Formats: sequence, structure tokens, C-alpha cells
Amino acid sequence: MLAIGLVLNTLGIGLFCWAIFALAVHALPFFVALSIGITAFQNGAGVVGALLIGSACGALTLAVGQAAVAITRSLTLRIAIATAFAVPAAAAGYHVAFSLSQIGIPSLAWREIFACLGAVCVGSAAWTRLTVFAEPRPFELAGVVENPPRPILPAATREG
Repeated sequence: MLAIGLVLNTLGIGLFCWAIFALAVHALPFFVALSIGITAFQNGAGVVGALLIGSACGALTLAVGQAAVAITRSLTLRIAIATAFAVPAAAAGYHVAFSLSQIGIPSLAWREIFACLGAVCVGSAAWTRLTVFAEPRPFELAGVVENPPRPILPAATREG
């Protein structure tokens, strides 16, 4: 019975850490969803309506951000969009790592070090998750691509 309790406790802590990390990585969409949900509730949408509107707006924020990074050709615009998602995630990661480090680390300097490492890890994870759908574009010089893409399906008939 004790072994089952230890296994379930470990799984529960792992699930809790995964949920905190996922929430920190998606800090900007969560903030948008929470803000719009609270505004909808205060304007009379009710609990269910506020949850639906907030969830839809958070998902839309994430989808629009990923699509914008994937579609845009400007590297500067890609970096700006990815930074807009990564900076709040890094701030959330800092605070989560700092709070969790207070449980077992008595030194304030080591807490700050772990918090900064948490901010870097969560910020880079948010950056990576946002840019994973972005396809790297070939270098273009004066509108001419050195290696143009080949057609997916070659001609069905053979000549000769």
C-alpha cells in the first residue's frame, strides 16, 4: 500500500510540475484569455459564457501568433512576435522557479540563480514552441532563389 502511495504521489507531483510549466510557457495566451474572460464576466456574460469567450480568445491568440510567425517572410517581424510570447513566459518561469526554490533552498543567492535558469528555460521553450511551425526560408538575393523548390509530383508521362 505504501508503494502505491509513493507512485501516485510521484505522478501527482509530476503532473503538477507539467501543468505549471505548460502554463508558464503559454503565459501570453493565458493572460489574454484571463483578461477577456474577466471582462466578459463583468459585462454580464455569465460564468459559462466568460469561460467560453476567454478560452476561445486565448486559443485564437496562440493560433494567430503561430500562424503569423510561420507565414511572415520578415525576420524582424518573426523575432518581434516570438519575443512578445517569450518575454511573459520568461517572467512567469522566473517567478515559478523562484517560488519552488523557496521550498528547499535556504540561500537567497542560489534561489536567484535557479530562478534565472528557470526563466531562461521557460522563455526558450516558449520561443521554440512558437517557432516550430515556421519553415526556414532560403536566402534570396534580389528576388532570385538559388535552389528553387522542385514540384512535388513530376510529370505523369515519360517522354522518349
